[in-house]
Amino acid sequence: MNVIKLDLLLKQFFNEDIGDGDLSSEFLFSPNDLGSFTFFAKDDGIFCGEQIIMRGFRLLDPSIRIISCKRDGDTIRYGDTIAVINGPLPVLLTGERVILNLVQRMCAIATMAKRAMNETAGTAARVCDTRKTMPGLRMLDKYAVRVGGAFNHRSGLYDAIMLKDNHIAFAGGITRAVSLARARVGHTVKIEVEIETKAQLEEAIAAQADIIMFDNCSPETIKEWLPLVPEHIATEASGGITIDTIAAYAASGVAWISLGALTHSVEAFDISALVESKGAIQVGNS
Repeated sequence: MNVIKLDLLLKQFFNEDIGDGDLSSEFLFSPNDLGSFTFFAKDDGIFCGEQIIMRGFRLLDPSIRIISCKRDGDTIRYGDTIAVINGPLPVLLTGERVILNLVQRMCAIATMAKRAMNETAGTAARVCDTRKTMPGLRMLDKYAVRVGGAFNHRSGLYDAIMLKDNHIAFAGGITRAVSLARARVGHTVKIEVEIETKAQLEEAIAAQADIIMFDNCSPETIKEWLPLVPEHIATEASGGITIDTIAAYAASGVAWISLGALTHSVEAFDISALVESKGAIQVGNS
């Protein structure tokens, strides 16, 4: 993960929340009032967000002392200590919400990614994400997917060509759309074509697409059509797939399964902060 970009994001998020100052904390406490936060899990799953905690609090105050008890990718259980943060009360209170919001989302995504990978275990299929991420959080969302053991699809509109139904319709068909893209694209950029019918599949193969996406096709249909696809063309299933149906798609023999549910509808992982104030606990440096 790009920590330079991460710091810029954290500064933006803190500025949104803090504005001209944290009135609640600044009016109640001085920088000499010390205390400790202990972040602990109230869910079971996969931890993700160590750098959010480490860099987030230290952006607000470099003197903050942190013990990180969990590493990204670790399994966490209800009641597990995630981190202990020690320092001035105004800083702890000012940073808490933004940091927890991010970490709770990242843990939820990593946990969902792990669950999806478990559902496809024993098959050759790989699970990947989509662009259905929270605006402004794509780098973090996609990092959390990797921490959970799944894979990233394209990062944005800029690093791969995906010809969806509307692109194809405006271009006048799959053959012309692929031809126009191929004439201008560099040799390192893949061209993916979305298909829904057997005729479209055959046209995408003839047009020499690099990747063919079976969009809103059933596992049975995909299994039937896969023998038509040459080995050098990657295959992907997408559209309407859920954590409950992903195993059937994996069993179809498709190479990749893109799952929007990894990022677009996860429920925040539950993490709470236990507080000890008026006298800092010696937690050491990390």
